[in-house]
Formats: sequence, C-alpha cells, structure tokens
Amino acid sequence: MRLALGIEYDGGRYAGWQHQRHATSVQEMLEAALSRVADHRVAVTCAGRTDAGVHAVGQVVHFDTDAQRDLHGWLLGVTSNLPDDIAVTWVRQVPADFDARFSATGRCYRYVILSRPTRPGLLHGRVSWIWKQLDAKVMQRAGAALVGEHDFTSYRAIGCQARHARRCITRLQVTADGPFIYLDVAANAFLHHMVRNIAGVLMTIGAGEAAPEWAAQVLAARDRTAGGVTAPAAGLYMVAVDYPQRFGLPPAPPPPVFASSQGPG
Repeated sequence: MRLALGIEYDGGRYAGWQHQRHATSVQEMLEAALSRVADHRVAVTCAGRTDAGVHAVGQVVHFDTDAQRDLHGWLLGVTSNLPDDIAVTWVRQVPADFDARFSATGRCYRYVILSRPTRPGLLHGRVSWIWKQLDAKVMQRAGAALVGEHDFTSYRAIGCQARHARRCITRLQVTADGPFIYLDVAANAFLHHMVRNIAGVLMTIGAGEAAPEWAAQVLAARDRTAGGVTAPAAGLYMVAVDYPQRFGLPPAPPPPVFASSQGPG
C-alpha cells in the first residue's frame, strides 16, 4: 500500500532535506525510522526539498510498503524512532496514483524576519535577523509585481537545475507584527532559493535602500546578477502543500508566529 505522511522539522542541524554523502539530512533520519517500523528498507518522495537550515511545518511525503500496521501504529512508531527535531504529524493511506511531489497543485512558504537593533538569542536559527527597520507596506507594494506567472530567472539560484524558470505566484503577502515581518509566498512550484532571493530583494527595498520598482526591474532583467543577496536560510519555513480533495489529506497546520498584536494573554 501507499502511505502519505505530514512531517515537521527544525532544519537547523541538517544539511537540508535530501540525502548527503558526508552530512546528515532530514530524509536520512526519516527513512531510517520508517525502515525500522516497516522492517524493510523504505525510500520516501517529498513534496519539496528544503535547503540546509530551512524548517518545515507542512512537509508531505509518500512511500510504499507491504508491512501491515494500523495508521496510529505508524504515527507513534515512526515518531518514536526520530530525533526530537523531526516529527510525524499525520498518516493517511492514499491511492497508488498519489505522488507527494507531482500530485501537488501548490506550495506555500513563510519567511520570518526579526527587525530590531539587537540580534536574537532565543530565536537564533528560527528567524532571519536584520538590524535595520523595515517598512512592511513598502515591501508589500514592491512584491505585488511578482504575483502571477513570470520567468523568475532573476530570483533563482545560479545553480538551479529546473528545466525552466516560469512559475506562477498566486499570493505574496507581507505583514508586520511588532518587530516581526512575515513574508508569505504561495505558488504552483518554486525554484531553488526563489523565496530567499525574493526576501533579499524585498528586505533591501523595505530598508529604503532601493525603490519599490526595483523588484519588478529585477524580474524583467531575467538575470540573477541583477538581484540582491540571497536572504539567510534561518527564518524560512515550508508551511503548506496543496493537493486535490480526492486524496483526503488533512489541512495544513497554521504557519509559525512569534509575536501577537494582541499582546500577552
């Protein structure tokens, strides 16, 4: 049978999602735990590979097995064999035509920025820190130019291996809550470093170092060297993957929030 799993993890001590020859990956840890419970070697397919230091609350994977376990047994058994910074949040049996990557119709990431003069201690590795004050409204206005289907060559890593750079951003929203800035980006698919490169451009604009029109100018250039720096991996979260309703998967969990406009409760 084919099973789908929801996964959350803190990517801080991993070299990304994908197997690495000389470093520990999230995939390696998950497959080892699944293999112990299944009592056979398990290989998983994920919805989207995350880079070193990138976190997830809504990663989705699938794998095939002949092992007979109830769903609750899979949930508890796999999680108990995982390190504390990786957890399974749900398990569902899915049709044989379900594919965690290719069945997905959309993905959403959240990039969390802490804008204050002093660097974080408690939230180190969980947020991206900038000492400059950012204007979220200006960032939102600049980011609006990226919504829609475009060639995002300027916003992907030079070493990106995707066959083409056309992607469709369905939502780009920048909101502020005290010193925290949240950048939410939803698209049909993402290129390597795409969200981090968008964040780098918008942070430059939000700090007043470039005009809001610069985001559109970078897009039109179709040249990665026309863009700004790639924002750090810390602060980036894979928060949701969309699938057709017929697969019956649970809704995505809420994205991470580090401050509340309502103040202490």
